[in-house]
Amino acid sequence: MKTSTDRMLTRIKSIYLYIKQRGTVTTNELVEEFGITQRTIQRDLNVLEYNNLVESPSRGKWNATNKKTKVS
Repeated sequence: MKTSTDRMLTRIKSIYLYIKQRGTVTTNELVEEFGITQRTIQRDLNVLEYNNLVESPSRGKWNATNKKTKVS
């Protein structure tokens, strides 16, 4: 059974890969795609932004940065 931390990390990784693949996405698009609340999406995006993996060029829009990452 996965712990809540494992589920959170898996979700954040999925969100990052989705943004990286799509280019620019909106917060609402992520809410619809992942079926979770806007607050949860925002919390996950904050983690990604803190680690310089995504950035918000304008309110409600997100894209991946050019930071090199290794996703396992």
